[in-house]
Order: sequence, then structure tokens, then C-alpha cells
Amino acid sequence: MARGAAADSFTARMRKAVYRVRTALRRSAVDYFRGGGSDRIAFAGLLLTIPAITLGTIASPVWFSPVALVLPIVAGGLLLRPASLIGLYATAAGALIVESIVLGPYSEGPARVTPGTVLVVAACGFFGLLIAQFRARVGVPWRRGGTMLFDLRERIRVQSALPRLPQGWHREMALRPAGGQSFSGDFVVAARTNGGRTLEVVLTDVSGKGMDAASRALLLSGAFGGLLGSLPPHGFLPAANGYLLRQDWDEGFATSIHLVLDLESGDYELLSAGHLPALQLHAGSGRWEEKAAEGPLLGIYDGAQFDPVKGTLRPGDVLMLFTDGLVEASGRDISEGIDRLTGEADLYVGPGFEGAAWHLIEAVAKDVNDDRALLLLCRRP
Repeated sequence: MARGAAADSFTARMRKAVYRVRTALRRSAVDYFRGGGSDRIAFAGLLLTIPAITLGTIASPVWFSPVALVLPIVAGGLLLRPASLIGLYATAAGALIVESIVLGPYSEGPARVTPGTVLVVAACGFFGLLIAQFRARVGVPWRRGGTMLFDLRERIRVQSALPRLPQGWHREMALRPAGGQSFSGDFVVAARTNGGRTLEVVLTDVSGKGMDAASRALLLSGAFGGLLGSLPPHGFLPAANGYLLRQDWDEGFATSIHLVLDLESGDYELLSAGHLPALQLHAGSGRWEEKAAEGPLLGIYDGAQFDPVKGTLRPGDVLMLFTDGLVEASGRDISEGIDRLTGEADLYVGPGFEGAAWHLIEAVAKDVNDDRALLLLCRRP
């Protein structure tokens, strides 16, 4: 019994030790992937590759070129911190010296260390060090940078999602950034307020386009999402204007249109901050009407006034909000762009505007180098 108990005790201790080692390795790997762990493991691994490459080059220089030392150098630029990178570079330089001594002068035959080899390795090391210093200054390692950008894009997409509407209403939105990028200077925030009876939607176009405006759009979308529903409808644009002024950006203006829609009666108010007018399709006449509210751009001056325009969406009516990327083009008046947009939208009156937002952007502004956003609200017959 004593011998069996001792064996069980030894086995239990070994299992605990293996578990602790496995947990420590897993935690260090996760921390390293997130950018918060030490780079000692990567540094040690890359250091070991340098003598392996050096031995291969000495043994068979035809198959293992001296230029192969750029492989751990490039990997080090992506994985290591600047201080560790200097140590790696010093080791690679020593390896080049050893190879040149063992293989002999480059003038005696091919597959030797030439001045070109030294220049290529040095150039790769220089650019790797620049990348490592940039990562260290930004504080976002390459392993986490792509994940962070993906997460930001998904947050913008989720925040721009329109809330579910009651039966009898249809809504959809399409957003197309400039140049096929993932980030846009146009964004939407929306919420149902007043116990779910009221739909509030804000469509904003930040100055600039694509990645240049994306960082400001991300900041504003979070701020506007917090303001929406927390203030009376008429207080939203003045508060947004004040927030933009406090940022004191060099290029800090934006246009915005705020829709306040009663989902029971169909009555609505539009408040605009220098934005293009909305378009309403009247089902009875089949005509599109411009609904233009008065108000200055956001972020221009304090104390701005925003005067609403009112309307009603009856069964069969459609309300369309959009940004200037859909209708504005060099050498063409905006009214011509609006006419083209409404002409294409007429094709969807019969089908009921299902999937129309994406197709309208494809039809009128497919190759436009500007951010484009389109929002459709339909009251079903």
C-alpha cells in the first residue's frame, strides 16, 4: 500500500508539474500574440537559425546562398523589439564575417560573400529596424495590429446597423468606402427612442474620404451614438456641433442629417447640418420631392441654429438619405446627379426596394473615388 501510494503521489506531482508548464507556455504564447509578452522565445529561435544557415552556406554554398541571412533578419523586423533586433543584427554580421573568411574572397569563384550580399543584408536590416521602431512607438505590434483594425471595422459596422422596425416598415443601408477600402468617412448611427415608437437616424459625412477621414469618423460615430437618444431630438445637432468644435481639428467639419420618424403615424422631422436634402417618393403621384432643412456645417461656429422640415410617410412612400458621393461629380451639377439617382430608384418602385440600396450605389456611383452611403426607409402599402 505504501509503495502504491508513493507511486500515485509521484504521478500526481508529475501531472501537476506538466499542467503548470503547459499553462505557462500557453499564457506566454497568448501574451506574445497579443503583443504584451516577452520576445525572448522568438529572439532565441531566430538566433539559432543564423548558425544553422551559416553552416549550410559553408557546407554547400550553391544551395545555401549567403543572402539567406536576410530571412531571420526580415522575420526579426516583424517579431522583435528594437533592442533585441540589434542583437540579432550583430549575430548576422558576425555570421557574414565567418562565411567570408571560410569561403574565401569573392573573386575566386561564385557563391561567396560579395559586396552585393552585404548591401542586401544591410538594407533588409535597416528597413526591419525602421518597422520595429515604428511598432514600438505606436505601441501596436504587427501580430495585433491587423486584429485591432478588423475589430474596429466590425464595431463601425455593428454601430451603423439599423434597428429592427415594426411590421409595415422596411429599411436598408449600403455603405461603400472610397477606393475599395474598409474604412469610410461616412457613417450612420440609429436608435429607437420614446419607448420604441420613434426612430432616430443620423447620417454623417466627415470631411475627407477613405482612411484619411476614417479615424475622425470612428471617434464621431462613438460620440454621436452616445448623444442620440440621450437628448431631445432638437438638441442633438447643437450638441454634436459643440463636440466637434471642442476637438479643434484642422479639418474638422462634417455634414449631417438627422431623421426623427414616428413609426406609428409616419410623421417625421428632418434636421440638417449642411447636408444634402433627403428625397421622398410619394406613392400617390409617383414623384420624388426634395426635403431640405436649413442648418450650417458641424464644427464651423458655435451657437448654430438648425431649423427642421416636416413631412409624413404614407403607405407606399419611400424616404431616401444619402451622401454627396452618390450625386456629386466634377463637371456635373448636383441636381443632375440627384435626377440620375431618382431615375434609377424608380426602377425599384414595383419590386418594393428590396436590396435596392446596394444596387443603386452600383448603378450611379460604382467607380466614384469618394465615400458613398445610402439609406432607404419604406412604408409598405
